[in-house]
Amino acid sequence: MKKNNNLDNQPLSGPEDNDEEMTVTLDLLDGTSVTCAIVTILTVRQQDYIVLLPLEEDGENHDGMVWFYRYHEDKENPNEEPELEYIEDDEEYEIVSDAFDEYLDNAEFDELTDGLTQEE
Repeated sequence: MKKNNNLDNQPLSGPEDNDEEMTVTLDLLDGTSVTCAIVTILTVRQQDYIVLLPLEEDGENHDGMVWFYRYHEDKENPNEEPELEYIEDDEEYEIVSDAFDEYLDNAEFDELTDGLTQEE
């Protein structure tokens, strides 16, 4: 997984309701915008991180790459837009990446066990 350091450190635009998945639009430093599906928000070492799946113009992600950002939400003012922040430290990025891998493992396990219970 690659780091994405192109975010224009602004609040999230969105979320937009796209049928079943929540999406946000990120404004990048080069002036372009990217629509991303929100995969999950993870809490690691008392810090929230958001996992985003960048979508291409057809609404799909063909390379499977995800982006990780620190995620800050103003709990006292729920009307404020959440903010994203780069993860510049390689060690912190690896910790978040490992937590996401564990999340995926648990999701696959849950999917498998749900399938077994429905068949019985």
